[in-house]
Amino acid sequence: MKKIIIFGNSSSGKSTMAKNMARTSNIEHLDLDTIAWENTTPPVRMTLGKSLTVIETFINSHSNWVIEGCYADLLELILPHANEMIFLDLPVQSCVENAQNRPWEPHKYRTKQEQDANLEMLIDWIKAYQQRDDVFSQQAHQRLYEKFSGAKVRYTGRPG
Repeated sequence: MKKIIIFGNSSSGKSTMAKNMARTSNIEHLDLDTIAWENTTPPVRMTLGKSLTVIETFINSHSNWVIEGCYADLLELILPHANEMIFLDLPVQSCVENAQNRPWEPHKYRTKQEQDANLEMLIDWIKAYQQRDDVFSQQAHQRLYEKFSGAKVRYTGRPG
């Protein structure tokens, strides 16, 4: 059984890798962005309890899956169920370039223009990855990586 988590900085390629893996391996995919936030303006994080309910439903409904996101607090809840981990620890500049070339994400934005209006904010967020000390930071991801005892790989450059 494949039970994989993928994490890293914003625009590191998590969603692309997970979608490709789901398609080629015929496994289910969960993007944590779709369950981490309440549908409010401005967005507010969903409580860990609510997110955990959705995660547990997903995990219990599928024997093979890939879950991806940058939320170390949510990924921590998934660790006991995962048997493989992929840490996309790419250079910040690679993530910035990915963000600048990102196609429209209709599950996050109503239009490509709305998405592009947030690009400067996203790039600033990406650039702060190594300095932040929150659940989205490189430090939090490093702790998650070190804690996991299953099969794991860390990419420090774009996976080939």
